Amino acid sequence: MEWGNVTAEDLIDALREVDWSSPPRPLAEFFSRFTVPKSSAAWNSRLKCNLYYYRTNYFIMIVLILGTFSEKVTRTVRQFSPHLAAKMRPPFTPVIRGRRSAKRSIYICGQPRSAFVAAASLVSFFLWYVSCGLLTLSWALAIGLLATIIHASSRTPNLKARLNTFREEFRHVWRNHNVL
Repeated sequence: MEWGNVTAEDLIDALREVDWSSPPRPLAEFFSRFTVPKSSAAWNSRLKCNLYYYRTNYFIMIVLILGTFSEKVTRTVRQFSPHLAAKMRPPFTPVIRGRRSAKRSIYICGQPRSAFVAAASLVSFFLWYVSCGLLTLSWALAIGLLATIIHASSRTPNLKARLNTFREEFRHVWRNHNVL
């Protein structure tokens, strides 16, 4: 596959269709052979090839970065509102009022469930805003995506990556050929 000719939309479509259950590539391979691309065309091609080939590794890397930031968010929430960090009590059975019908209305604390969920969501959003949780989440996503782009840009695509993409492209064409 000539990665220079692949558009971002094609790459996104390919990532949607590909099998995500494949195990991540070995760390020794993932963290070896870094060079600066010689041109913007080489950078573009390298970025697309690496995003496709190391997709599982990048997904795990972003999840780990978000996980390290989640501890900071948890500490911040504990600092500003210790009563929210207490262990959750076992859920109670909601009070159901009115006569029995095919569709039963559920009330929580005397209010319809949808109103209770909306109020709880607003309070949660406010607490995230006050504790800078949204800012922390934004930073975590930005750092995860930046780390992915830097790695994919500087990791030299190996022959194995190129052969693997040719193999997957052949399988895709063969599958479509057999259907017709």
